[in-house]
Amino acid sequence: MRLTRRTAWSAVGVAAALLLAGCSSDDGGGSEEPAASDSAGGDLTPVKLQLQWFTQAQFAGYYAAVDQGYYEDEGLDVEIVEGGTDIVPQSVLADGSVDYAIAWVPKALASREQGAGITDVAQIFQRSGTLQVSFADKGITSAADLEGKTVGNWGYGNEFELFAGMTKAGLDPATDVTLVQQQFDMNAFLAGDIDAAQAMTYNEYAQLLEAENPETGELYTADDFTAVDWNDEGTAMLQDAIWANSEKLASDEAYQDTTVKFIKASLKGWIFARDNPEEARDLVVAAGSQLGNSHQLWMTNEVNKLIWPSPDGIGMIDEDAWTQTVDVALTTKNDQGATVITTEPDAEAYTNEYVEKALAELQDEGVDVSGEDFEPIDVTLEAGGK
Repeated sequence: MRLTRRTAWSAVGVAAALLLAGCSSDDGGGSEEPAASDSAGGDLTPVKLQLQWFTQAQFAGYYAAVDQGYYEDEGLDVEIVEGGTDIVPQSVLADGSVDYAIAWVPKALASREQGAGITDVAQIFQRSGTLQVSFADKGITSAADLEGKTVGNWGYGNEFELFAGMTKAGLDPATDVTLVQQQFDMNAFLAGDIDAAQAMTYNEYAQLLEAENPETGELYTADDFTAVDWNDEGTAMLQDAIWANSEKLASDEAYQDTTVKFIKASLKGWIFARDNPEEARDLVVAAGSQLGNSHQLWMTNEVNKLIWPSPDGIGMIDEDAWTQTVDVALTTKNDQGATVITTEPDAEAYTNEYVEKALAELQDEGVDVSGEDFEPIDVTLEAGGK
């Protein structure tokens, strides 16, 4: 498995860019046309995939596709480029350093509005994984219940579902709640400094269940918390998607063909993760994740819940979910008065053309691409996620 980590940009510069929910690119070019490379498996087309964060089960499908030989079966030699705090994946794609990137839709749309020539070609996560979590005794079960509370948010473009939810509930985020800059952990929440904290279902929420309740000496349980789910509140935004180079999609037949192959193999990787969550976890751990085994299995399981079932087929971009994401991105202002984007995205912002071709091939091979019978597994978290 080939992995690299980029550290090209300063964290300060990228943090400023992410605060506006994206980073611009002054040219829409992609990487040079993929050329065949000699490898042990024969002549394979080299492809670089940029992740949006460090190695973890959020990306289990791509690691599975490498390990199981799905990319190689399609004639591709895929290098997974690890992300991090100083990486903006859609910008790495736009500047031509990689061939494809994983990025949240609103942040990528912000980059696209500022000139990045990128297109969503496969929407992997069908649902948002963002929660606002509280201790159960706070009585916070909806966005309206946040009134008068101390509310944490990460910022950096992650706050817009929260702000949209409060606004929809009739609250003024500037006056009806006390906003607190939250670190990317749950320490302030557990200390009682925050009434309602941001958490991803697959990461920070698990951190709570891995922590010891000082009153009992045992780990916290789900009964100790409530969570506002933005899918239920109607302000959820689309998250992890595969983005490709727009200009090359329009003019480069070889890249178009590679895109179908890359999507097909990636979807097979996610199907493997759906059907083999423990093995998928093991692959991510072996790839160098710094998180523990139980935490990674929790993450694999929760990410599967964001993908499956996919009634129209995994990777298909649902028009209603896209429209809701765009509406929130256009109309919701954060605490600095900024929206994610200022104009409606053009028609090249997303396409189902390539994922439809990939799905057709998978269906011809008898592969279950919808996961209608998907059932999550039960995961027991250990202290500290070990």
